[in-house]
Amino acid sequence: MQDTTGTTPSPRPTGRTAVVVGAGPVGREAARLFHESGHTVSVVTRSGRASGVEGVRSVAADAADPEALTRLVAGADALLNCANPSDYTVWEQVWPPLAASLLATAERTGATLVTAASLYPYGPVDGPMTEGMPDRATDHKGRLRARMWAEARAAHEAGRIRAVEVRAADYLGAGVGQNGHVSRQIPTAVQGRTAWMIGDPDLPHTFTDVTDMARTLVAVAFDASTWGQVWHAVSPAPSTQRAALTGALAALGHAPVAVRGIPVPVVRAIGLVSPMMRELGQLGYIFGRPYVMDSARTQAALGLAPSPWEDILRRTGEGNLPAAVAEVR
Repeated sequence: MQDTTGTTPSPRPTGRTAVVVGAGPVGREAARLFHESGHTVSVVTRSGRASGVEGVRSVAADAADPEALTRLVAGADALLNCANPSDYTVWEQVWPPLAASLLATAERTGATLVTAASLYPYGPVDGPMTEGMPDRATDHKGRLRARMWAEARAAHEAGRIRAVEVRAADYLGAGVGQNGHVSRQIPTAVQGRTAWMIGDPDLPHTFTDVTDMARTLVAVAFDASTWGQVWHAVSPAPSTQRAALTGALAALGHAPVAVRGIPVPVVRAIGLVSPMMRELGQLGYIFGRPYVMDSARTQAALGLAPSPWEDILRRTGEGNLPAAVAEVR
């Protein structure tokens, strides 16, 4: 394990201690919010790359190694799973050992396991998704994530660990990049090029801002009344893929671009020769019907409100520009 902070540590805050696994946009935002609230935070990645948050320690370690992770988490109050392998084709290899390590570490250290998750476990649904719905995933990615939560919940109910899961819709916000169906279009859309989106770009679709996801994770991390449950990240009213992209471009001062939908059957046909497109084709229900998540329970119980839609769109536009374009701005 290697400490790669590269700066003089700041005085220890008087709050609690959290360890965040993963330095993607959600992990970074969660680390920032913990730090700003006076808590001590470490971010763990394989490379130890800097979190980008001043005052937050970055550590190089393999989180799938329970011995290494336990040493890092010993004494911490919360352990956040913000890992997000972007390559769906390796999920069956990457997730099981990582999930097992997180469970073992939570049990050994007593840190509350807080998991950042997606809506995949629900599978295809009719109507808005709520926390009381059963997990009925139809593809291997959703079934895998559903098993992860089932195992964590069982360990929680057995008194072995404390666990809580927060599920989010498709991400918007700064730094989402290729992991977002809208954000991945920004670099070419600012050049006026047509945006090609999977499915029908005009269907109702819920989006979650990564900052709002992090706010929800931080809210449940130290709140015992939330543990043992699934919560939905606080999110704004549904929009559409077309409207979200158009709004993000407008926030940058750019005109709308043409938006074309790629029919799900076409995606599945391409999947015959492209493993990644095959994985996306299995999630075709997300793009071929309304995909709406209800976060009313979270808003009422935790006193959170989603960020203003205009702010989310601005962060999405400004935070996903190519480096050369961003420097000009």
